[in-house]
Amino acid sequence: MKPELSYTIWFSQRTGSTLLNKALASTGIAGDPCEWLHFQHRDPATFKREDLELIWKQGTTPNGIFGIKINYEQRWVDAFRTMFELPNETPNAEVWGTAFPNCTKHIYMTRRNKVRMAVSWWRAIVSGEWHRGYGEKPMDYDFNDQYNFDAINHLLVDGSMCEAAIEDFFTESGIVPLTIVYEDFILDYEGTVLRVLEYLGLPTDGVNIAPPSFDRLADEVSEQWVQRFREERQKDWEFVKW
Repeated sequence: MKPELSYTIWFSQRTGSTLLNKALASTGIAGDPCEWLHFQHRDPATFKREDLELIWKQGTTPNGIFGIKINYEQRWVDAFRTMFELPNETPNAEVWGTAFPNCTKHIYMTRRNKVRMAVSWWRAIVSGEWHRGYGEKPMDYDFNDQYNFDAINHLLVDGSMCEAAIEDFFTESGIVPLTIVYEDFILDYEGTVLRVLEYLGLPTDGVNIAPPSFDRLADEVSEQWVQRFREERQKDWEFVKW
């Protein structure tokens, strides 16, 4: 059965999308906006309509609300365009809405400080610690000699290009998303989740929101890398920005 309402969380890396996913799923009324396409179907070329129907079932709560989150990839839009035999001129948002029925709500997760975003991303890659459950002991990892200017610079560009693609997706179809800024989200966790529920047209009175699922990973190592990259990236600049 098709969802009565679908919504998509569009995100670049390290913006709190998994934290929001867990929070919304905990309410029992906002679907389960996981990375359904990435968890089970990494190759769009092998994706079938029955796979799509299974995703609808997995991500929908009893009230008919379906949620999905995705780090924007044009290849998925192209795959759905082919699957539904839509013309090449069909806007990307219309293609997406064909795959995910009644997808009238879009949430955009971003992060103000892109350098900290890139550093967080690289830290997760080298350590393998992408999330730390609330109250869990930190991983014992030696970060000595793991700083890599080129890698962080690449991730800085990668994240910026991803956000540019998402923003172009919105602009093309005149979509005004609900924007969630990471720095604000972590300061007002419950208030942000309630704002999302209101945006989705869902009740907020008496709704149960689970406490944050994760602890913050940023530490002294992260800050050292941020400051080192900041200085190295602007070396020899006539007018230093930061």
